[in-house]
Amino acid sequence: MNSNKENSLKNDTPLKIYLGDLTYDTVTISAESMPLNVGYVAAYCKKKFGNKVEISLFKYIKDLEKSIRESPPDILGLSNYVWGKNVSYEMINVMSEIDPDVLNVWGGPNFPIDFPSQEKFMKKYPKVDIYVPVDGEVGFSNIVEHALKADSKKDIKQKVLSKPIDGCVSRSTDGKLQYTIPVIRIKKLDEIPSPYTTGILDKFFDGKLAPMMQTNRGCPFHCTFCADGKDEVNQVNNFSTQRVKEELDYIVKHKHKDTRNMIFSDLNFGMYPRDQEIAKYISDLQLKHNYPDFIYVSTGKNQKEKVINAIKTLKDSMPLWMSVQSLDKDVLKNIRRDNISTDHMLALYPAIKAANLQTRAEVILGLPGETHENHMTTLRELIQARMDEIQVHTCMLLDGSEMGTPNERKKWKLNTKFRILQRDFAELSSGKKVMEIEEVVVSSEHMSFDEYVDLRVLAFVIYITNRGTVYDPITKFLKEQNLDIFDYFCKIKDDIDSAPKSIQNIFKRFKDATINELWDTPEEIITNYQKDSEYQKLLSGEAGINVMYHFLAEVTSQFMDEWAEYILTTANDFLKNSIQNNQSWEKKFNDIAHLCEGTAHNTLGKDRMVTNPEFDFNYNVIEWIKPTNELSLDSFLLPSPIKISFQLSDEQFKSVQKTLEMYGETIVGKSKALRMISSTNLWRRPVIKKSINPSGHKSIGSTDNVWYDHD
Repeated sequence: MNSNKENSLKNDTPLKIYLGDLTYDTVTISAESMPLNVGYVAAYCKKKFGNKVEISLFKYIKDLEKSIRESPPDILGLSNYVWGKNVSYEMINVMSEIDPDVLNVWGGPNFPIDFPSQEKFMKKYPKVDIYVPVDGEVGFSNIVEHALKADSKKDIKQKVLSKPIDGCVSRSTDGKLQYTIPVIRIKKLDEIPSPYTTGILDKFFDGKLAPMMQTNRGCPFHCTFCADGKDEVNQVNNFSTQRVKEELDYIVKHKHKDTRNMIFSDLNFGMYPRDQEIAKYISDLQLKHNYPDFIYVSTGKNQKEKVINAIKTLKDSMPLWMSVQSLDKDVLKNIRRDNISTDHMLALYPAIKAANLQTRAEVILGLPGETHENHMTTLRELIQARMDEIQVHTCMLLDGSEMGTPNERKKWKLNTKFRILQRDFAELSSGKKVMEIEEVVVSSEHMSFDEYVDLRVLAFVIYITNRGTVYDPITKFLKEQNLDIFDYFCKIKDDIDSAPKSIQNIFKRFKDATINELWDTPEEIITNYQKDSEYQKLLSGEAGINVMYHFLAEVTSQFMDEWAEYILTTANDFLKNSIQNNQSWEKKFNDIAHLCEGTAHNTLGKDRMVTNPEFDFNYNVIEWIKPTNELSLDSFLLPSPIKISFQLSDEQFKSVQKTLEMYGETIVGKSKALRMISSTNLWRRPVIKKSINPSGHKSIGSTDNVWYDHD
């Protein structure tokens, strides 16, 4: 079908290359980052080969499928991550059917690290001619260099596969795997031209994708659950600070007017001295251009003082990620993470709050050696450390991780199941349904499946109730009464029968979904969802969801008032049962309840700008709730009650609405959007409706409609 195949490469016809980093967009954008990875590969190739190559980049599945059917390339190169593996291979299958002479190249971290598993992998995916692991620029350019030596375009595959290629795992013409140097990394990253400033990524400023930045590559840690924990990527290499600034300027100038967020692919941002300069530059851009609103990035796992100093000017547009995964010393040793100082990290709470930073703690459930008891201890300690948000992930086994190897699976007796990745499914033009599947740990010799489910439900309670700002008043007040906040969260889980029916239903459906999302094999999942009736469940959000994010979105968008009612009632009961013969807390608790109810009211409703609750307060709760305040609520008694209205500013509304429009206002879309909205923009703020000037306290307002941000 490709008329150029018989032409000699010695004529003026360039080598035609398609590079793709695909995302699903069936119900909403799934992997919303611009294709920076293949942009780097393209920029490096163009630098080396100039007009000898013609390179097109792809992000959307339909665009690539249309192009390979209408005008096949000479080389098809696609990225392989867990969220796009199956659809990428399906495109390779389609390409092979259309034109078997096209050279099919796959690359990325989702590739086994042990040789027997690599052979098994390549056998499972026979249409892949070459795999480029880890950094792809040099390996792929070596492929192109060999292809350009072919006598004709029809002979490219024969020429390229005739001998091993540095930086690649290739399949010889007789089907055997060939290795030389499997990994080649560029140390001076500025050798790679910028995909931004060269204009290679311009077409992806489309209002749907978020710009992605990378300031360095590599990770100094060896976490066994992570594809970036392998020795080959242990050395950290940098792009120059000047290069980073130029790219940021380019992004700000060219971004779509509806784009509000930015993504950084750095694995430990803020941990290196130069990151402070980069963060300050971003802060200056925010002041000048009101962009970006939110930056999704993994902050450094050690040296948190440096991280705090680097990102404090960005406030809650770049949360401080506390990726502890576990606080149990034996578990940390099992996953080769014992070189990360968690005790030191958690001791930095005062400095974190002084810098006005929001914290997000990540935990993994199901790690080697983890028990119900030590996982509960991890959660308890994180709550005592006053993390703003605690997110518990189910342990995933990745092809490119040490934990995913046969030896590690056997060593720790990990029992796994399979589930669909949320939003990652599509129907191709052929009618075939394709979807992404992950393998997760649901039990081991140390933890039963029932314990796994119980801990998932507790994680859900903590995730919703401990989400910085909105319910801080409850936890702060309980601490003033010397009560254990973790015990309070457990009580919310255990007393569910006393909750409103809507919340009971949420709990039941969450637990059912946690169990029913699991399958024994990937093949069962794929076969099941080829049926139109079953595939419709994916489209409607009835199946194939991220259970935690999905039900968070349901509660946040539909049941926040009911959730507040339940957890406030539970807190009231907790106080009654814990504080004997002392009712002095009831009047104060009434103000606490109103503060939570007002902040959380109607967060995502279409009418949220006009439903502004008002309450009378006996205490100056706005001053009391500030992180810098160490005084008890008793110190903030007012001489007379005042009225406070809880409102959203126009800027809050616009920022949240733009994010919702990007991902869609379905529950599936909201479950994605909520991860990209800062707490400052999500929750209502108190507006003083009456002047306060209590004796002995500083005035906090003298006119109506003055905003007071109590984050």
